[in-house]
This record gives sequence, C-alpha cells and structure tokens, in this order.
Amino acid sequence: MSRFPCALSIFLLVSVFSLCIEASVHDYRGEKFVGKGNAFVVHGGSEGIYLSIATQNDTSLAANGDSYIRFERITFRRSKESSNFSSLPIQAVVFEVEDRETIGGSAYGGQRAVCCTGDLAKLGVCAEGLVIYRPSTTNSDWPQVYSISFNTDEEEALLPSRSIQITKTGMYNLYFIHCDLRLRDVAVEGKTVWKNPSGYLPGRMAPLKNFYGFMSLAFVLLGIYWFSQYARFWKEVFPLQNCITLVITLGMFEMALWYFDYAEFNETGVRPTGTTIWAVTFGTVKRTVARLIILMVSMGYGVVRPTLGGLTSKVVMLGSTFFIASEVLELIENVGAISDLSGKARLFLVLPVALLDAFFILWIFTSLTATLNKLQARRMMVKLDMYRKFTNALAVTVIVSVGWICYELYFKSNDVYNELWQNAWIIPAFWQVLSFSLLCVICALWAPSQTSLRYAYTDDASDVFDKDDTSLTLIKPSPISSSKDVRSVVDARPVQDGKGASNGDIEEKTE
Repeated sequence: MSRFPCALSIFLLVSVFSLCIEASVHDYRGEKFVGKGNAFVVHGGSEGIYLSIATQNDTSLAANGDSYIRFERITFRRSKESSNFSSLPIQAVVFEVEDRETIGGSAYGGQRAVCCTGDLAKLGVCAEGLVIYRPSTTNSDWPQVYSISFNTDEEEALLPSRSIQITKTGMYNLYFIHCDLRLRDVAVEGKTVWKNPSGYLPGRMAPLKNFYGFMSLAFVLLGIYWFSQYARFWKEVFPLQNCITLVITLGMFEMALWYFDYAEFNETGVRPTGTTIWAVTFGTVKRTVARLIILMVSMGYGVVRPTLGGLTSKVVMLGSTFFIASEVLELIENVGAISDLSGKARLFLVLPVALLDAFFILWIFTSLTATLNKLQARRMMVKLDMYRKFTNALAVTVIVSVGWICYELYFKSNDVYNELWQNAWIIPAFWQVLSFSLLCVICALWAPSQTSLRYAYTDDASDVFDKDDTSLTLIKPSPISSSKDVRSVVDARPVQDGKGASNGDIEEKTE
C-alpha cells in the first residue's frame, strides 16, 4: 500500500523534470477572406514574442537572432473561373500592437479605412487599392508588408519564403489583406512559424510551462506527505480521507500533463491535441470531485452522518452537470489554441459553469451552517472546532475568488489589444494556486493520524465523549487508540439491582 504512492510520486517528479526542452506553427488550410470594412482579411496569428537574447545588447546581431516569424509556402488560390484577370496585390502585414494606429487611415476626418480609397489617393498618401500604412515612430522598418498578385490565368500566387527577425519585445500580429472585390473566393494555404528565444511557445504561454513544472513538484511534495501519513495510519482511515487521496492523485496527473503539453508545444511548435485533451479531462475531473467533496464535508458526510441519504442523487446530478459544462468549455478554450489571444469561449459556454459554481457555493455554506448548528447542539467540541477552521478557510477562499474575478474583469477590459500579454499568464496560474492552497488546508485538517477516527462518524452513544476528553481517564487510565477501545469503554456501566439502584460494581462487556 505504501510502495505504490511513493513510486508514483518519484515517477512524476523524475518525468516532469527530465523533459527540459525548449514557434508555434500556424497552419492555413484554405481559410477564406472575410470582409472587414472596405478590406478582405484573414487573421494569420497574434503572439507575444520576446527580443532575441542575442540582440539584447548588440542589435548588429539581429540577423542571427533566435526570435523570428517565418513564412513557409504561403499560397493564395482562386478558382479557374475567376482567373481571367490580373488582380490587385494581396498583402501580408506584420505589425507590433503598439503600432496598430499606423495601419489604416481616413480622408477629411471621415470613417477609418484599411484600404486606400480614391479620396486618400488624391491626397497622395497611398495608392488606391493597397493597404494604408505608415512607418512606425520607433522603427521605420515596421510594419513589415509583403505583396503578391495574380497574373492573368494564374490560379495560384506564392508568397516568397522569408524570415522576419524580431528585435523588440512585443505582441505581433499578422494579417493577410486584399482590397480587390473580384477575389472573393480566394483562400490561403501554407504556414507561418513563430519563434521565441527559448522555443516555440507563444509569449503568453511560455511562463506557464515553468509554472506547471513547479506546481507538479508542489503536488508531489503534498502527495509524499499525504501518502506517508496514509500508509502509517491506514487502519484509522475513513472514507472522506480516501476522497482526498483521489483529489491529490488527480492533481498530480493534471499538473504533469499540462507541463508535458506545454513542453511538447515548445519543442515542436504544434499543440499536442491528445495531451491537451487528457490534461483538460484530468483537471475537470479533479475540480468536479473537489467541489463534491467540499459539499459532502459541509453536509457532515463521514463526520456527523454516515450517508447523504436522499440527497445522493441530487449531489451526483449537480456534479455530472458541472463536469460536462466545464469539460466542453475547457476543450474549446485549450485544444488547438496556439495564438496569444484572450479566451474566445462564447457566453453560453461560460455562463453555465459560473451559475453551477454559484449554486455549489450557496449549497455549501447553507449545509455548513446546518452542520455547525448540529455539532454545537450535540456539544461535539472537537469536531466543531475543526469545522469552524474549515468554514473560515472556505470563506477566505470565496472572498479572495470574488476579488480576483473583479480584478480579472478589470484586467481584460483594459487589455483589448493584448498589450499586457507578459502578465496574462498570472490569471490562470492564480486559480491553480488558490485551489492548491485550499487543498493543503483540507489535508492539514483531515490528515490521517492515530486519532483520525475521533473525527469520523460514530453513533450518538459514543459521541458523548467528544464533550470532554478528560472523562475517559476516570474510567480507564490507558489511552484510547482504536475504535475497539472506544466500544469497550462505552459498554462499561454500573450493575443495578432489581430495584434500579447501583451496587457500585462495573460490568464490562467482553467479546
């Protein structure tokens, strides 16, 4: 029993830190242009890219820098029926988010346009039918614009392969744009490779690889502590502690899988779909089980009541609904996600999870209030003290969560263009740290020990000893170390005569 948890912990620890490896690859598979104002656009990617280590002190080494955006066989295709004319240029525009105002313009204070209009062309600021852009005030070489056109009868137009060296840390955007109404059916194929100094992870995701590495280590350490206690006092373990063991195990696998997901992404540039799905699923199962455990503890399961009774089906239904809603949301948010953009999950996917979480919180605190009142009425002081600590920890967690949600809304409302991408990783990391902290508190309160059974459910006859532990010494001087000893003390009682008077002798039930 003790060897398996220790072996599992050592395996995860070695696995996590043995995979110490270092652009995401954006594939275009026939993407169609979408009308935006007076332009037709395909979004090619948005990623935070750090300045190459080689160029931080010497810009003359930019040609050999490690950070770049590389075009590989970017091909524009049109149908044979639409190939009887020479087209206006299709342009690939790469710009840093701080230079977004250099793209587009307006004539005489009118509506801003991406494509050069006749009025703007008369002013001599651009050529009609091309994308409007001006040189950046910080670097005249930016934005980077590359053009290719269809000749008559051509069905394909290949953009020459090239690498764009990154000499400034920032959020970079790529758009394919054309201004020719006759190219409505044009599609984009090929790929671009985006490279950071340490690997292919987008800048916003890059810190998460190290974060999940540390979280894996934290779960391993917690697991070593918990499993060692579990092995030492396995005879004293009750069902609630088995549930906590399950959550810790799920957490260890979740953190390791997220680390492997980001590590493989960083090495290959391609998001590993299978690993991502497993990481999402383990995480969703862990969160669901954790919420159900907190709810069952709040109801007094395993402590003041042996079963949930008629509430079991409702608890299972709530847990199943939460799992399904969370799994769908997380899969859409993470599987295949390679750009450094804020979450794109639709409102109808986010709302169910938020409402179910709110229902969990309401039910948990309602149940906690009833359980605390029951413990106080029965004068179970040891259990009451434990539940008060648990309630305080849970209340602090909820307050901190609400405060962080407000901060998250503020953060996202002030980061429309993802300019704060270097700090965005803190948002998901915080929730992991908060849930891990609450798990540590629960482990501290319900850790297996030689007195574990004093916190487990017992019948009313034995609960009386929870009022004052010193009364046990008046009956039996030796310490009570097992449930068998408790039963032997409970069965010790004065022998009465036929008239109901005690004769002062002690009758002890023998087994």
